[in-house]
Amino acid sequence: MRVVILDRDGVINWDSEDYIRTPEQWVPIPGSLEAIARLCRADYRVIVATNQSGVGRGLFDIHTLNKIHTRMLEQVRYKGGEIDAIFFCPHHPDVGCECRKPRPGMLKEAALRLKMSLTGVPVVGDSLRDIEAAVSVDALPVLLNTGYRQVGEAALAEVCGATGTRRVLKFDDLAGFADALLGGNVDQRIQSLTQSEPPG
Repeated sequence: MRVVILDRDGVINWDSEDYIRTPEQWVPIPGSLEAIARLCRADYRVIVATNQSGVGRGLFDIHTLNKIHTRMLEQVRYKGGEIDAIFFCPHHPDVGCECRKPRPGMLKEAALRLKMSLTGVPVVGDSLRDIEAAVSVDALPVLLNTGYRQVGEAALAEVCGATGTRRVLKFDDLAGFADALLGGNVDQRIQSLTQSEPPG
């Protein structure tokens, strides 16, 4: 089974410091929906794992979040793609839950439900917490430049270690990552991580 796990805001759609609170505010990043469609045509299963603390902060409710996700799914399908599952953390950061990234709860839940190993699975995000969550489960961290906060090398080194930053793949956007993955340019990195997995 080939799987790609995507963050939502700043990866599939433009993010906002004021949160995406309505379906109308959900605006796809150019090329992202087409990238998902290309991954699906290549037999990748696309999963979304997203922090949505706006629910816990009282900015919008679960019903509205479901409507936002319905809009996303409809637009992805219109482009010929499919998102197999959406995992989200609705909690306020102060709750200290295990599902909010950088903690790996959502990733582990996805692995449990899909009965798969996370080793070498690309986890694509736009923030440091996405990278930290990926590293903690030995997934392949992929950082995009489409978020509203840029992640610097010093911050990456703090999470990954001075040499571990080489594990982080960097792309301008989701389309660029999909091109590299489908072109075989990511395979060697995935294989190196898979081979380092301890025997079960």
